[in-house]
Amino acid sequence: MTARGTAPGATARASLTGIGRAYAILALVEAITWTGLLIGMGVKYGPQTTEIGVTVFGPLHGIAFLAYAAVTVIAAVRLRWGIGVTLLALVAAVPPLTTLPMEMWLRRTGRLTSR
Repeated sequence: MTARGTAPGATARASLTGIGRAYAILALVEAITWTGLLIGMGVKYGPQTTEIGVTVFGPLHGIAFLAYAAVTVIAAVRLRWGIGVTLLALVAAVPPLTTLPMEMWLRRTGRLTSR
């Protein structure tokens, strides 16, 4: 508990801006679709039983990736991130599941709230 009687991080969760909340949601969606695509590729190229995972999650991940990139740029402008933070957030979409720790860091450092 902090001096104000709230759990650490509770105020950061409660005070996300609209674009900060959109960023957090898309970071999660991007990671989920990445996971689905990776599992789909594993099934397609491993035991070669079905391509349905790639057929479903390929386009979903493509849309999630583009939406994440767009919201990242919008958030960077509106929330006044520096170029380094912006580029790091964009690059976080490339390795699987990296948008999650990126979102946690941005939230913890207060970069997803209005200043």
